[in-house]
Amino acid sequence: MRYNALWLALTLAGATTLFACSPTENNGAPQSDAAAQNAAQHSDASLAASYSLLPDFEKRLDIYHTVDLTADLSSLSTNQQLMLAKLIDAAKIMDDLFWRQAFGQDKAAFLSQLPQGKIRQFADINYGPWDRLKGDEVFLTGFDRKAPGAQFYPADMTKAEFEAADFADKTGLYSVVQRDTSGKLHTVPYSVIYKTELEAAAKLLTEAALLAQDKEFASYLNLRAQALLTDEYQPSDFAWMAMKNNPIELVIGPIETYEDQLFGYRAAFEAYVLVKDLSWSEKLAKYAATLPALQQGLPVAEEYKAETPGADADLNAYDVIYYAGHSNAGSKTIAINLPNDEQVQLEKGTRRLQLKNAMQAKFDHIMLPIAELLITPEQRKHVTFDAFFNNTMFHEVAHGLGIKNTINDNGTVRQALKEHASALEEGKADILGLYMITQLKQQGMLQEGALEDYYTTFMAGIFRSVRFGASSAHGKANMIRFNYFAEQGAFVRNADGTYQVNYQKMQDAMASMSALILTLQGNGDYDGVAALVADKGIIKAQLADDLARLSAADIPVDVVFNQGKAVLGLK
Repeated sequence: MRYNALWLALTLAGATTLFACSPTENNGAPQSDAAAQNAAQHSDASLAASYSLLPDFEKRLDIYHTVDLTADLSSLSTNQQLMLAKLIDAAKIMDDLFWRQAFGQDKAAFLSQLPQGKIRQFADINYGPWDRLKGDEVFLTGFDRKAPGAQFYPADMTKAEFEAADFADKTGLYSVVQRDTSGKLHTVPYSVIYKTELEAAAKLLTEAALLAQDKEFASYLNLRAQALLTDEYQPSDFAWMAMKNNPIELVIGPIETYEDQLFGYRAAFEAYVLVKDLSWSEKLAKYAATLPALQQGLPVAEEYKAETPGADADLNAYDVIYYAGHSNAGSKTIAINLPNDEQVQLEKGTRRLQLKNAMQAKFDHIMLPIAELLITPEQRKHVTFDAFFNNTMFHEVAHGLGIKNTINDNGTVRQALKEHASALEEGKADILGLYMITQLKQQGMLQEGALEDYYTTFMAGIFRSVRFGASSAHGKANMIRFNYFAEQGAFVRNADGTYQVNYQKMQDAMASMSALILTLQGNGDYDGVAALVADKGIIKAQLADDLARLSAADIPVDVVFNQGKAVLGLK
């Protein structure tokens, strides 16, 4: 799971038919390399005249603040710096593959049809003609609504047809659904449909492994390379969990399922290249051991906390030096909790990667300006970077709490809740992260800051994340939480348009919402989750007006990174 990952839009929950990307393009599953290129070129030529910005989107072009993505690499050896260059090259391949999964058209051909400057950059940030931070609204003429299933399913397939069909790997993470010559549904593995690109990426990983000084990291790179070629990722997930000491980190492959907004089954390609911050990581190590005890203290019935989190979980801080694919689309990830494999989680736990430099950029350029405008003056002092960092960190830790398998033999939570699974999981991590902080503060284990810092920063964070829109995980999660907190009196809106936290009522609301989410997950209650989203996953008029004030004040919605080997001084 990732912080700022995609939440499912309410309007998609009842969708039964996929919509074409544009009136003239083939929006089915990815084709062969040559066919895809020819189709993209033909489509680009036919649509070139209609590529222009839609009315009212001119003001959206400046919602991102550009930051150079750098880190201190002086402590790395020559071989390690050469290895970083290869890892970045492999990440770029994941970026190209995600373009195919999300949009279908060739990136370079598509972008070349747009004017140089802000419009082209906005399309690049969004990986296509849909505004990811505005509910995937179309911002270019010549395109229709984004397909909920992206490029993972045939364009003419309905949900009912899919659910009635019987074919191999139907709910698989690593395959594309297509039609055979008779029109029946079947799947094609990623390792087949993206064979050329994945072979190139695997080659780069094996070359990087030869440069690795850490044996565990070299083993992971080799196993991950093999996974790209076979679609068997679990061995490399276990190897990734075994890494403890390597100063360089790589997350790569098809990982999160948020881009599949139709069912939440198919994983999208992404990558992060990171360098460990040893001093910050040392401070975080003690918290991973608290999970089993915190699990037992969750405010929910015993059967919903019967599983024991893996004992090998760890926490580390990193400077991220390259984003690619899904992690780079629209809002940028600031923390990672992986792997997602339920068996690995139960046996080994997860690793939590806090992306410190990305967090600092968002705090400085977004969180502080939001607090100055929307938080009551006497509480603004409680909006701090340490609280922002820890709220984000414990969000990731909280993914390890709760339950992974339903209590009523309805399969895993992910299987039972389908396209809502990832949505509810992100909401759970938000609220249980605050619960964990509260417990650790009360036990004297968390020394940094006052409890008021965490609650006030959490409130400011709601305004930050709700701006990501209905197609964003944290956008929708924070809409639900804002409305729930409002009903519970966790905050009040003052006459001057600022918000004031009621700390005791927020703590009470935190506990009751935790119990609600954990129960929905444990029961695999698909209808209950849909009802929660329908009831509270909306932005009401007053909040919409307050968010408009943020836009009027030119406070960016998110950051975009100037990144790459040249920025880092790598060859």
